[in-house]
Amino acid sequence: MAGGTVTRWAGKWALVTGASAGIGLALAQQLAEGGAHLVLTARRADRLEKLAAELSGKYQVNVEVLAADLVHPGTPGQIQAFTLAKGIEVELLVNNAGFGAFGLNHEIAESRLLEMIQVNCAAVVHLTRLYVPGMVERGHGDVLIVSSVAAFQAVPFISTYAATKAFDLLFAEGIAEEVRKFGVRVCALCPGSTTTEFQQVAQQPDRAFRMAETAEKVARVGLEGLAKGKTCVISGGKNRLMVVSERITPRSFITKMAGRMMGPEKP
Repeated sequence: MAGGTVTRWAGKWALVTGASAGIGLALAQQLAEGGAHLVLTARRADRLEKLAAELSGKYQVNVEVLAADLVHPGTPGQIQAFTLAKGIEVELLVNNAGFGAFGLNHEIAESRLLEMIQVNCAAVVHLTRLYVPGMVERGHGDVLIVSSVAAFQAVPFISTYAATKAFDLLFAEGIAEEVRKFGVRVCALCPGSTTTEFQQVAQQPDRAFRMAETAEKVARVGLEGLAKGKTCVISGGKNRLMVVSERITPRSFITKMAGRMMGPEKP
């Protein structure tokens, strides 16, 4: 790992949502390796407890866990209350929790779509709003928001998911400029296909994940980018090239090609 990057948060507290699997798990592992103390949240308490024992034992860091489901609007407030009660000053907030749903938008359960917006967008705004004021007051702090390369264009068959990630990207870049003068850094991490549980949860076709990156690589790119003060980082050279090419390609063509790639596999 690049020298000095992960140790930026050594001895400080990082809060990671969606920490029980995938990119969130990789971020937690890399932060602990660099000496950061952790507050880990996710829905599955058993996984969190196991991870906490593993990381605290291996890296001699403090790890607190809170089983919480961000689909509930009150959960961000509960997470903040948890950290306040323990006297934890969060130096790094990682808004990683999120999920998608594959299919025709009008056939996906409306409750699923609204829950996706709650977790991927509303909870991100809420947690950021709760923790950034303290960072501004202290004159230092960092926020990493996990977006996606899907944020850069419409993506048929995961239309709502792509729209939520576009929201996350623009939100991150906007507030990054707002809080820069206060010593607070904000970065959007935009991975492409990644080897996590996301595909199974979203029920996306296998062909969309044939060139998937590892969660460990994506996490490293995100932490390095944030430490360097970048407001947006795209993981993977091919993903970066794709995003650049989209800037000079008609949007209608991009959407049509994305629909062909993402459409249901023919029997």
